[in-house]
Amino acid sequence: MDNSQKILISGGAGFIGSSLALRLIELGHSVRVLDNLSVQIHGKDAEKSSPLYLLIKDKVEFIKGDVTNRSDWEKAIEGIDVIVHLAAETGTGQSMYRIEKYSHVNSDGTALMYDVLVNRPNSVRKVILASSRAVYGEGKYEHPDLGIVYPKSRNPKDMEAGIFDLIGDDRKILKPLPTDEDSKISPASVYAVTKFNQEQLTETVCDSIGIDYVILRYQNVYGAGQSMKNPYTGILSVFSTQIISGKKINVFEDGLPSRDFVEVSDVVEATVKSIFSEKANRSIINVGTGKPTTVVDVAEALMNAFGKRTELEISGDFRIGDIRYNVADLTKMKQLLDFEPKIDFEEGIKKYTDWAVRQQLGENLYEQSLREMNEKGLFRKS
Repeated sequence: MDNSQKILISGGAGFIGSSLALRLIELGHSVRVLDNLSVQIHGKDAEKSSPLYLLIKDKVEFIKGDVTNRSDWEKAIEGIDVIVHLAAETGTGQSMYRIEKYSHVNSDGTALMYDVLVNRPNSVRKVILASSRAVYGEGKYEHPDLGIVYPKSRNPKDMEAGIFDLIGDDRKILKPLPTDEDSKISPASVYAVTKFNQEQLTETVCDSIGIDYVILRYQNVYGAGQSMKNPYTGILSVFSTQIISGKKINVFEDGLPSRDFVEVSDVVEATVKSIFSEKANRSIINVGTGKPTTVVDVAEALMNAFGKRTELEISGDFRIGDIRYNVADLTKMKQLLDFEPKIDFEEGIKKYTDWAVRQQLGENLYEQSLREMNEKGLFRKS
């Protein structure tokens, strides 16, 4: 590839996209952004008040448009070398009752992008797809007798009885393992289904028209810029809002669900490397830290970093579609992207809280989001 590229970022005014846009500009590339400035992420009057949008305003070529609109895609891809497709609805819990919306934006929007690429002359040479570790469902485990297994979603009746760990059909407890890219695909939410559908579309269409692609399965991305207005994604934002407001934090299950938290600047660097790495072409790659952190440890780390304590209730409540354990096998990331994350969790939390205390909180929609899920039978009180 030439040194200077013209790169389109769908969802480029979002949490990851805005940081990626600035990094690519810093590296000397030209960036176009397609984004609809969703109220759920940016709040009302986004063009005047959204911190994420204001970060990139006048630095990128900005198209206010929607990935479900053909003419917006036709305008966006003109003269583009590489597409980084980030735009998506991202709330795992919300996806379970906003099914048509998630399918329309994530699956249909991606299908429309490829329909335009196939049927309209263009210069696109590569697509980077932002996928998710959610496609694995509960991921990879070890049974004491059977060896490697890929369990289905947990049984709500077991969870109601306080059994939150993964168990086999013989009721033996399973041991979680790092999940590699060859692990069984087993989506546990509508969001996860749509992300896997995006992957399938990418592999099938890019192979058919002879353009390169890299599929990145992001783990739990966090950091400065993560929307504190959107209660459907990111426990760091939810917990931070509760701490700053002096409200109780409801820690679900027994406090021990774990996630592979990866700081946004590391995600941006991995994504940049995927754009320019020939070695990574036509690959699926996990992007994370390879280190699990429990939810209760996240809450404690945030309170320590903010220097402010609030009531921490380990409630036994749970959401249908949540997974128990998540840590990525990073072998392919290291080999194909020549990349290892640089920001450890303690440093990342400090960076995040330094940013969060400067934000205006606005209306706290967290309790409303739980009520919505409860009404649909997707949130269970202990």
